[in-house]
Amino acid sequence: MVTQPTGPQLEVAARTFALLGAPVRLHLVALAADGEYDVGGLAERAGVSTATASQHLSKLRLAGLVSARRVGKHQYYTVDDPHVLMMVHQVFEHIAPDGSLAPDPPLDPTLRQ
Repeated sequence: MVTQPTGPQLEVAARTFALLGAPVRLHLVALAADGEYDVGGLAERAGVSTATASQHLSKLRLAGLVSARRVGKHQYYTVDDPHVLMMVHQVFEHIAPDGSLAPDPPLDPTLRQ
């Protein structure tokens, strides 16, 4: 049996999805889910300026979607929350590289209860 989400859960989930609704933020989270990078490395990989990446990473960090650690003058970002990692991997398994929806895997009958 699936438990119905509470009002507060719905609010936070909606804010999280809204935050990830910006392609650059989603890209930064996806990159940080695959490793630990400084802001310059993430900016370069995402194709944005360091200032833009830094602004987005600050918002993502406040929301708990990425974590950061400081080493000297550098901040290193990663995704270490297993729930966020699962969410990011699931969304890209669901969408094919061409943007179409990927075929669904066979449904686990235990999930229909």
